[in-house]
Amino acid sequence: MTAAADRPVLSLMLAVPDASAAARWYAQALGATTLWDLGGVVGLTVGGAPFFLGEPEKNGWATPAEAGTRTVRVEVFVDDPDAFIARAVAAGADGGVDRIRDHEMPWGVHRQGGFLDPFGHLWLVGDRSPLTAHEARPPAPSAD
Repeated sequence: MTAAADRPVLSLMLAVPDASAAARWYAQALGATTLWDLGGVVGLTVGGAPFFLGEPEKNGWATPAEAGTRTVRVEVFVDDPDAFIARAVAAGADGGVDRIRDHEMPWGVHRQGGFLDPFGHLWLVGDRSPLTAHEARPPAPSAD
């Protein structure tokens, strides 16, 4: 077993026009806490999971508005996806992009929905069911 300190940590950096202002929104909407703020780049955590915000002109990529499309799909797994999404929507996120609902999966029901943050990033928020191994099931027989 790998010690926790030796395990990789996956994260992402979201392109935003104003990293400090975006950090304030994520604090209100998601309960994010700031690790550090370098002006054009901000390190945050949500429930211990790190993510970063960067201003594209200082870091060499584009915001969703500049690219003309969504540039990332953020996946979050929590105990109460309804509450997580509701908090983001109350802070100004668009909750109409993917209404929360139950999805039938091979392992059972997976509750998931999403929102679009004010910076153009799509967040999908679901329960923790996909985070454990599940036995593969054979495909259903065809109706032929």
